[in-house]
Amino acid sequence: MQARSGIHREHHRTSRTAWLRAAVLGANDGLISTASLVVGVAAAQAAPGSILLAASAGLVAGAFSMAAGEYVSVSSQADSEQADLAREKQELATDPVKERAELAAIYVGRGLTPGLAEQVADQFTAHDPLAAHARDELGISEITRARPLTAAFTSAAAFALGAVVPLILAAVVPVGLLPPVVIVSSLGLLACLGAAAARLGGASIWTGAIRVTLWGAVAMGCTALVGALFGATP
Repeated sequence: MQARSGIHREHHRTSRTAWLRAAVLGANDGLISTASLVVGVAAAQAAPGSILLAASAGLVAGAFSMAAGEYVSVSSQADSEQADLAREKQELATDPVKERAELAAIYVGRGLTPGLAEQVADQFTAHDPLAAHARDELGISEITRARPLTAAFTSAAAFALGAVVPLILAAVVPVGLLPPVVIVSSLGLLACLGAAAARLGGASIWTGAIRVTLWGAVAMGCTALVGALFGATP
């Protein structure tokens, strides 16, 4: 019985790009913005109910805002990709010889000999010319294709997940202790999120943790200052 030859499957981090960016951005934004909101309102010496209401409104508004923003942004990218693909399809239909030569020139520019480039262009053109031009001329592949709905839902869910932590703290922690508790907890979670995102992306976990924690500290510090300066004294 002939042994089956093993297939080496490589897992590249670029395959995570479609959802990783939206998830990281949403979770960080949800945590930073809601924690900053809670800290700012608490620093203004607001009532517990007002703080909880502000945090809840921030979670809902932020999640929908993230979803809408990601959908519009990624939809614009998808529209551009579709327009480029439609134009390329038209060019392939009207002048296939020129398009084949263009494809071969691309491969020559990447280091192939002219003869080999011609053979590769012929093979790809015979198999799927539009896919070949999309990948090698336009830089569009299945991995990097824009997916508006995926980005929108991922961003909204990640935002809500990040925002729920300061929301829970606002509901259970006394007002006097709320700012330091929210700040310390949020910075710790931001460091973990930054490190995890960097790990998934293949970057330094320390760099990822420090940069997101730094910006979170700045955001919460600024909102705490605003709340203390303009808040109402009970």
